[in-house]
Amino acid sequence: MTELDYSKLGLKVGLELHQQLNTSHKLFCNCDTSLGETFHGSFERYLRPSFSELGEVDVAALFEWQKGKKYVYRLPKNSCLVECDEEPPHPINDEALAIVIAIAQALHSTIVDEVYVMRKIVIDGSNTTGFQRTAIIGLGGYIDVEGERIGIQTIALEEDAARKISESRDEVVYNLDRLGVPLIEISTAPDIHTPEQAEKVAFAIGQLLRMTGKVKRGIGTIRQDLNVSIQGGVKTEIKGVQRLELIPEIVRNEARRQYELLKIRDELKKRGVSKELILQNYKPMDLTHVFKDTNSRLVKKELEKGSLVYGVKIPKFKGIFGWELMKNRRFGTEVADYVRVLAGLGGIFHSDELPNYGISKDEVNEVKKALNMAEEDAFVLVVGDVQKLQLAFDTIRDRVIQALEGVPKETRAALDDGTTRFMRPQPGSARMYPETDIPPRRIDNKILEIAKLFIPESPEVKLKKFIQYGLSKELATAILNSPRIDLFEELVSKY
Repeated sequence: MTELDYSKLGLKVGLELHQQLNTSHKLFCNCDTSLGETFHGSFERYLRPSFSELGEVDVAALFEWQKGKKYVYRLPKNSCLVECDEEPPHPINDEALAIVIAIAQALHSTIVDEVYVMRKIVIDGSNTTGFQRTAIIGLGGYIDVEGERIGIQTIALEEDAARKISESRDEVVYNLDRLGVPLIEISTAPDIHTPEQAEKVAFAIGQLLRMTGKVKRGIGTIRQDLNVSIQGGVKTEIKGVQRLELIPEIVRNEARRQYELLKIRDELKKRGVSKELILQNYKPMDLTHVFKDTNSRLVKKELEKGSLVYGVKIPKFKGIFGWELMKNRRFGTEVADYVRVLAGLGGIFHSDELPNYGISKDEVNEVKKALNMAEEDAFVLVVGDVQKLQLAFDTIRDRVIQALEGVPKETRAALDDGTTRFMRPQPGSARMYPETDIPPRRIDNKILEIAKLFIPESPEVKLKKFIQYGLSKELATAILNSPRIDLFEELVSKY
């Protein structure tokens, strides 16, 4: 695929950087912030969504609840009744608050007069309470990166989530060691317009954080989320980017995905496909008899378990399921992701990829005949039990209809190859409500004086200082850009 012209596409990228703070104890209790694998007990819990102040239920929370999973929590040495949600949270950690104020000041942000902790509904099991505690500390601000001014929207202090150990179809197991570790969240404005610039901005903010000497290091201590859109598309949230060098590739792939989805929308419009046409023809049919003697090991294995094979005709969709959206991912892959996440099945087969996977040409022709298909039509096959098949075909119908609109609003997960997959619907404003167990904290002179100790020097000042130590400009620049800059300064100070 050729590189897109991002200026013509109207690419906009915003970053959300989450960085663990290196404090003596957690945000709302006195447990230390180290990680551990030694457990002294566990407990189980089911979580459910709650109504917002306006009586609404957040769509993302409802989605997680419908999975019906059980959550198992392992108790390490550095957890207490606060993590178990059996004791009210303690007052907010002043050390963490001072560090965030210092970073907000370095980013030219306006510090709030009083800190109010909010609850953000999260019922994927990553927090025992069913919500995450978060507080806005700074509003506005900016950072200059290679002559470009990137706006800062908000700076927040929040508790980190529990650490996932394992997951199966019915339950998820978490370690509570990470739950409650102080976390700074910095959200930029959508002022980034190229994939490379996104990486440079993330690096510059990460460098600023490291210069405080008060952030943790290592895999999992810093996570980047991306908000990406192009003209005509929608803001898509991509969660969990842990490697800085992956950011440009993920931005490129998301821009490409939205670009191709808009092309699919236009192609379907040109073919005269409408919602009414899809619904008129949308009649899932039992096709198990077609595959009773199949050579497909995958299908045969499921049939031996008592599963059924159902298929449905999608009018005038020939070639659409095989349409490449990004490297190794097609429109059919997108639909399969929805089926996996929302219906709990392994995926789909579609006519643009068959015959394949042991499914023969004769079986494909039998399916087409049974579904009364025309040359320009497509079909989708799903294997599973009756209850899940119903949910799967409802999901396929909705996603196919969404293709007529272009880009769906969703949250996606970053993958190691720089691509992304569907994760869940995007949450809305209904997920936030006030925390009633923690009193507001006024930003007084005492906390501002503590914050002064953590305000990082600018890169220019640091560079000049390193050269005065006797380093060459090249070596000083290398140390300035190193994730170990705080260790270097600690060793210089000590020796």
